[in-house]
Amino acid sequence: PLDVAALDFLEKKSQCRIVPAFGVPADIKIAIAEKYSQGLSGDVDAAVKEVDFSTKRVVDEKSINDVIREAPIAKIVTTLLSFAMKSMASDIHIEPLEDKTRVRYRIDGILHEKLLLPKDVHDAVISRIKILAGMKIDEKRVPQDGRFSFRSDEREVDLRVSTLPSAHGEKIVMRLLQKGQNVPDLSELGFRGRAIKNVEDAIKATHGVVLVTGPTGSGKTTTLYSLLHKINTTKVNIITLEDPIEYEMAGVNQVQINPQAGLTFASGLRSILRQDPNIIMVGEVRDSETAELTINAALTGHLVFSTLHTNSAAGALPRLIDMGVEPFLLASVINLIIAQRVVRKICSSCKESYHPSPEIINSLQKALGPIFKQYDPNNLLLYRGRHCEACNNTGYKGRVGIYEVMPVSEKISLQAISKVPSSEIEKTAINDGMLTMDLDGYLKALEGITTIEEVMRVAKG
Repeated sequence: PLDVAALDFLEKKSQCRIVPAFGVPADIKIAIAEKYSQGLSGDVDAAVKEVDFSTKRVVDEKSINDVIREAPIAKIVTTLLSFAMKSMASDIHIEPLEDKTRVRYRIDGILHEKLLLPKDVHDAVISRIKILAGMKIDEKRVPQDGRFSFRSDEREVDLRVSTLPSAHGEKIVMRLLQKGQNVPDLSELGFRGRAIKNVEDAIKATHGVVLVTGPTGSGKTTTLYSLLHKINTTKVNIITLEDPIEYEMAGVNQVQINPQAGLTFASGLRSILRQDPNIIMVGEVRDSETAELTINAALTGHLVFSTLHTNSAAGALPRLIDMGVEPFLLASVINLIIAQRVVRKICSSCKESYHPSPEIINSLQKALGPIFKQYDPNNLLLYRGRHCEACNNTGYKGRVGIYEVMPVSEKISLQAISKVPSSEIEKTAINDGMLTMDLDGYLKALEGITTIEEVMRVAKG
């Protein structure tokens, strides 16, 4: 505000009188977020009014191409994409309802309805996106997949696009993959203390398997990239098999699988082993063949990273046995298993402390056990967000992981060979010092990173 030369320049360029004002960074961010949120509806409404609805019933490819290249339709799509980038959304859902088209954004893991479009523009908007993604616009009976890149405000994202026929028309979901995004380190992801040491010890090994488990959307791929980034040097040959490649990593040989062309995780892994790798990352162990090849790769002197869909770290070993892997092989090659979820972080712009109810204190005391002795129940403080424009009135902004990190000790190896239940394996791991996911989450809530309610929603969900 005190830069007189800049103010003079802006007044001349804008032909407006500028009144300078001071503001703290937090207030400026809130104002920007509020402006962008209002702008989405206004910009799209203005573009919708420009659409020539007399062409809404076009049936041939040539005429629909004319419609979707109209400035209003292109502007609608561009505005939807730009808002997704500004709001840091991970996904955009464009869903046909009976008489409207609903647009929702997944922000910090939660879907938010942001816009309702007239049903008349639905086909044109969908077709515009399909052309950008290299899909067939006249094929509406079967699902299609595609991708394209989009740039806004000097930032670029890759978008993975999926269509699905539904009762009221085609539904589209677009996943935003940030290009050039820095890979977070372990502490930024939410690892701490003993968990970091256990992870670092496991990834320093010359061979073995490191598994990351959890449901879809729990941040497994981000964790894998962080682990690879930590050991990525010019002295090792790292090759990955991914579906899709979500981050481009310098110095890493990344391979996109293509089942239609015969390049699956299993066939790709066979080829990788002929490429003199030191470290291999397999995006997901989906079947018994991939599981067997992953274990064999570790047995032949490679360090292998992969993911699996299980609810806990202890559940990964029985899952692999169910997939046909011999228990004695698992015991000899699995170095470490990480189970994880992601929870929303309390918004720093509206964060406040409060005294929890006796019921919450009792629940924490029961969950934390001996650890709770370091806290004074009479002066215990928890934290929450009051709700503000910066966090879209949710009280949360950003996400962090909650983890259980289980080194496969000799005792756990023997339990795997004996095919004991995962509950018994978990007890052994806890006795060895492992924190369970919900316990890690409660500790993060006590630190003011997230809320008790969020931990309960995610860890127990």
